[in-house]
Amino acid sequence: MSPRSFLLDDRLNDYVVGHTEPADAVMVRLTERTVALGDPAGMQVGPDQAAFLTMLTRFAGVSRAVEVGTFTGTSALCIARGLVDGGTLLCCDVSEEWTAIARDAWAEAGVDDRIELRIAPGIETLSSLPDDEPIDLAFIDADKSGYLSYYEELVPRLRPGGWIVADNTLWSGTIVDPDNTETATEALRAYNDRAAADERVMTVLLALADGLTVSQKR
Repeated sequence: MSPRSFLLDDRLNDYVVGHTEPADAVMVRLTERTVALGDPAGMQVGPDQAAFLTMLTRFAGVSRAVEVGTFTGTSALCIARGLVDGGTLLCCDVSEEWTAIARDAWAEAGVDDRIELRIAPGIETLSSLPDDEPIDLAFIDADKSGYLSYYEELVPRLRPGGWIVADNTLWSGTIVDPDNTETATEALRAYNDRAAADERVMTVLLALADGLTVSQKR
């Protein structure tokens, strides 16, 4: 079973998924392997979000993409499939175990030649990126306390018109609970506030999945 938005009950979720581009055999097998991990499987993006990532990547004509937080590779697979011919995706993660599942799926889908995986703290990888190779699309879905640092490294490296998409930014609705002062919740509030106020970008927070904060560089 794929993750679904906390905003949807089962009937509505089934309706949404039933009117969304269906997962192919590779994605189905990847989802099955991810679900077998147990509780961590909740970190996998759902089918509606997966389709959205591929559509956005195609719409934006993405040649160079960066992902922070890869897990078992669903979002990376979706982005890689949407890249223009010759496009590349750099994935940043710290887990050899989970990304081994990702590598298998990427190879099965025939997109492994488009993806570079770096196993290291995301902030180290981002800060080492050159300033003269603009990024078209960045997807953030990693440790919540690091979101704002990742954002500040990525925005200057975006091309004009480039995109940053951050996942889990409604945090199951706790983002608006004043009594919730957990570190992750506070970090996500800070991220959303920064993205909304940042004059370098135009931002919309979408009520898709667990919340997607989408920012486009002016």
